[in-house]
Amino acid sequence: MANRFKVERGQTKVRQNERKKEMNYWLECWSKKYAVFTGRARRKEYWTFYLFNVLIGMAIGFVMGLFLSAGSARIVSNLFGLAALLPGLAVGARRLHDIGKCGWWMLIALIPIVGPILLIVFFCRDSQPGDNAYGANPKGR
Repeated sequence: MANRFKVERGQTKVRQNERKKEMNYWLECWSKKYAVFTGRARRKEYWTFYLFNVLIGMAIGFVMGLFLSAGSARIVSNLFGLAALLPGLAVGARRLHDIGKCGWWMLIALIPIVGPILLIVFFCRDSQPGDNAYGANPKGR
């Protein structure tokens, strides 16, 4: 029984370390890589950034909706969205670099229906193995 507890406790520590690492991806995109359009970003970095921004945007909207009028809450939520625009474009460009595509491919999202779907498919693809024109593989292989 004691050995089982140690294994479960060790697995809990591993999960906590993974959560910290994911939060670090988000913090790094907001601090060190705020407007860095060069290099590569792995899937985990992109989707972690996207997930945390959606959750924070929802929390801001909810909390501001409780305490402010609808117009004021919308303004605060829109300000967060505006602040997240540049790092979102940067991490999207780096994600496209990771699969060997130019960052300008994000403009394909302007094509109705097909464009956003194709962009999501690109963002879900695995990294190009090894080095490519945009740098070394962030996975290290």
